[in-house]
Amino acid sequence: MTMRNKYRKPTTFHCNAGSRCSPSAVVWSLVGFLLFLHLYSLVSHNGGKGGDVQLHTSHHTLFRELEEVEEETIQIPPPKGKRSPRAAKRRPKRSTTLIDEFLDENSQLRHVFFPDMKTAIDPMNDSGNDSLNYFPGRIWFDTEGNPIQAHGGGILYDESSRTYYWYGEYKDGPTYHAHKKGAARVDIIGVGCYSSKDLWAWKNEGIVLEAEEANETCDLHKSNVLERPKVIYNEKTGKYVMWMHIDDGNYTKAAVGIAISDYPTGPFSYLHSKRPHGFDSRDMTIFKDDDGVAYIIYSSEDNSELHIGPLTEDYLDVTHVVRRILIGQHREAPALFKYQGTYYMITSGCTGWAPNEALAHAAESIMGPWETMGNPCIGGNKMFRQTTFFAQGTYVFPLSGLPGSFIFIADRWNPADLRDSRYVWLPLIVGGPADRPLDYDFGFPVWSRVSIYWHRKWRLPSGWRGLK
Repeated sequence: MTMRNKYRKPTTFHCNAGSRCSPSAVVWSLVGFLLFLHLYSLVSHNGGKGGDVQLHTSHHTLFRELEEVEEETIQIPPPKGKRSPRAAKRRPKRSTTLIDEFLDENSQLRHVFFPDMKTAIDPMNDSGNDSLNYFPGRIWFDTEGNPIQAHGGGILYDESSRTYYWYGEYKDGPTYHAHKKGAARVDIIGVGCYSSKDLWAWKNEGIVLEAEEANETCDLHKSNVLERPKVIYNEKTGKYVMWMHIDDGNYTKAAVGIAISDYPTGPFSYLHSKRPHGFDSRDMTIFKDDDGVAYIIYSSEDNSELHIGPLTEDYLDVTHVVRRILIGQHREAPALFKYQGTYYMITSGCTGWAPNEALAHAAESIMGPWETMGNPCIGGNKMFRQTTFFAQGTYVFPLSGLPGSFIFIADRWNPADLRDSRYVWLPLIVGGPADRPLDYDFGFPVWSRVSIYWHRKWRLPSGWRGLK
């Protein structure tokens, strides 16, 4: 820790003979020098990758139109009738905010956050200008005309079938509270799976991991909790492996569950649950690196920090190696991805079903140290950015053929009716110099900035062919 000497005399900076430099001039000179070092480090860093120096935000001209973000102007209406108990309990005496309106199922702004069925995305009927467009927050139909149920999920691209698979929590059941102070919940129904060739029209492949109705001792009994399922493929064993957060109704079990299948569409056989490395585990994800090594990342120590460690070669267990990261920062919902040798991660704060500010993090090694880069959200308005566009991240999916371009996949939770929670898919771009220095010294990192752009309506670039 650096201590300041209160008895130290003011420092005089000598410039030309007989003159002094103002402190502001010195500060700006130092800033300019640091920026020069940062640009030099970028050139050196990129030089080993073919010598291409890209200082623009976009790494692909096809994606530049998505960087022209949209702004949102939402006026909070005057009170009309009684607020819902949930909103009144959250902030009974203070002036109403957009977050209060978001959580209030009786709000006059309900249609802004949760548009009605008339505006739903319907791949089987949208043959006009809306075809292949994403509308964050709208109801999204599958190819049978039913709302997609794949919350807290992730995407797997299957090489053998050249198909995308979207796995997530199937929440098509009534929302209730197990006890007075309990969080809103839906009984476990299972893990839903959807397939697609273009990441837009999704076919329902059914529930690939089903709940247990009778055996109350089973992890998958409907009274328990199954969240954030992720699936990866193991080339050595030929198995599709699913990891998920497993808990009891009071969130005291805090474990991970593992299931396997011979096919991406299941059925998956549930193996067991455990506390990874002996620690409590709640929000989690799985990341498969370029060399085939898979890692688990999970919130632990009552969500005060994240843990990360490699899985065994068969992806069915953790090894003894584990690192604690982002200690004391209270982050959850990790979504990890990689670009040009640098590892990136998006996390959220811990505020239950209420939305909060996302943060981006980066590291040269997946095991750390991890640096916090700040809020990646751009566009909307200040409240949109501070609430991750009223959503919580769950996965970041790379777009093949578009270097530095990804889809940020998030859930807009509806705690009044969890089955009606929505999906927020937005373009995420890695590019341009980082805009804040490292925490542990005065230098700037060599990695690029992460930006998530808000759009009411957007589509993938026409040059993207969909399949790898």
